[in-house]
Amino acid sequence: MRKHLLVLMALMFALFLAACSGGDSETSTDTGEENTDETSEETTEQSDEGEASGNQEITVTAKSEIPSMDPSLITDSVGFQWAGETYEGLYRLDENSQLVDGMAESSEVSEDGLTWTFKLRDAEWSNGDPVTAHDFVYAWRRAVDPEVGSEYGPYFLGGIIKNAQAISDGEAELEDLGATAKDDKTLVVELEKPVPYFKSMTVFITFMPLNQKYVEEQGDKFATEAEYTISNGPFQMTEWNHGEGWTVEKSDTYWDADTVQLETINAKVIKEVSTGVNLYDTGEIDQTELNAEFVDQYRTSDAFNVAEKPYLYFFKFNQENNEALANADIRKAISYAIDRQSLVDVILNDGSVPAEGYVPSNFVSMPDSDQDFREAQGPLVEYNVEKAKEHWQKGLEALGTDSVEIELLGDDTGTSKDVLAYYKNQLEENLEGVTINLMEVPFKERVRRDNEGEFEMEAATWGPDYVDPNTYLNMYLTDGQNNNMGYSSEEYDALIEKANGEYAQEPEKRYETFLEAERLLLEEDQAVAPIYQDAKAQLFRPSIKGVFTTATGPEFEFKWAYVEE
Repeated sequence: MRKHLLVLMALMFALFLAACSGGDSETSTDTGEENTDETSEETTEQSDEGEASGNQEITVTAKSEIPSMDPSLITDSVGFQWAGETYEGLYRLDENSQLVDGMAESSEVSEDGLTWTFKLRDAEWSNGDPVTAHDFVYAWRRAVDPEVGSEYGPYFLGGIIKNAQAISDGEAELEDLGATAKDDKTLVVELEKPVPYFKSMTVFITFMPLNQKYVEEQGDKFATEAEYTISNGPFQMTEWNHGEGWTVEKSDTYWDADTVQLETINAKVIKEVSTGVNLYDTGEIDQTELNAEFVDQYRTSDAFNVAEKPYLYFFKFNQENNEALANADIRKAISYAIDRQSLVDVILNDGSVPAEGYVPSNFVSMPDSDQDFREAQGPLVEYNVEKAKEHWQKGLEALGTDSVEIELLGDDTGTSKDVLAYYKNQLEENLEGVTINLMEVPFKERVRRDNEGEFEMEAATWGPDYVDPNTYLNMYLTDGQNNNMGYSSEEYDALIEKANGEYAQEPEKRYETFLEAERLLLEEDQAVAPIYQDAKAQLFRPSIKGVFTTATGPEFEFKWAYVEE
């Protein structure tokens, strides 16, 4: 999310995403990051002037339960958030979305761009064991081990780390992975090809280290309860009441513990915005998301702020589970039929903006230029009822019917329900003969159904895992880990392969190829339908300072936060 995202005062704690994983009004996330030279920041710090008070405890909200605290298995924004505070990889992101030292003190890359060598600092796990290069090797092997079943392991390491794809396909041994411990403090990584954004990929949760002895001792219990979690990051999970909330406390074994001032962070699962507002007003919580109903009421409050991130909300069309959605004209009609401006102005009223393409605005700039990727491409999405009706009729004729029934999958929280109802109304009003059946489920269940392809049409979300157009556009490769909807295009596959292969070290050609791929994805195939780009209006206790949100990674970064006197 990049190029100079107007940092809008504040942070955002909602469910993605998608990232990496999709979902309507709750972000889920592929969080991500790369291309740090295009970094920016949309971060907004709550100021870091002043002194910390004696009571360094805060309470924030979460939109859903944590599905897992296992870095190899996490695919959602809630898991990213809290694993991101309890684990630390080679690097972290600062308030400007720039890479700063984590477990790595230094790194160097070979001239051909294929070999990276990381020197690790002296650091400890919460159980007192030293953090070593072997912990990274074990974690990365585990992420691509077919028996573990990681979704993001093959997705992020495959085609990047040498032999990762072959291992996940069962064609090579775990020991063949291009990650080795030269010694306890030296991690050597071999890549399949030069990857311009590799260093920033290591911030992503799948690249976190794991203490092999601890993981194997816990077995199936690992990361399922607070007592079965471990930490090498700023905080350690100490309590986990499933469905209700959890608590993390400052880790005294963290290498940079002197920087961490918060002693305790409580998270409460609150699905209804009105509940969160009431709890904030009574002083029981320190942060809560706002929806359209409350934005105008609190806009002048010192606690009010808006945080913008390059999280995209969009329709995912499963071409295998609904015959109508396999028709490009039907998909185009659905995209044209949604009035995105009214959605963000009236239903959301939180700073969100209509999407103009699949790669968000204020995310990346064209190489050696200040021109935003979206500006270079121009709008690929529009609201046009006349075109919607035209494509709809053409699609119905091809199907030999005058009516279509579609199930729309989405989250079951307050704002999401409002958005789903809006989609249903728009489509049934503008497309004669369509019936939209809403399927509202808990976030964790929606993520599961998305992963398994158990949906017809989904109100999905994606947030970047690194700062590069590839984090969005490689999702729809044939049989890709995050495709799960039956879309396949040899031409599209070839463009993405060319951008990441032949043009890997030629930035201008690479980005032009990405522009071409996005046009194919949306203008010609309408494989998905971008709807809006996220922002979050919220209340955040003014006495809490030093919290910020970055382009990728956890939505809130608490390492540098504190409660001011």
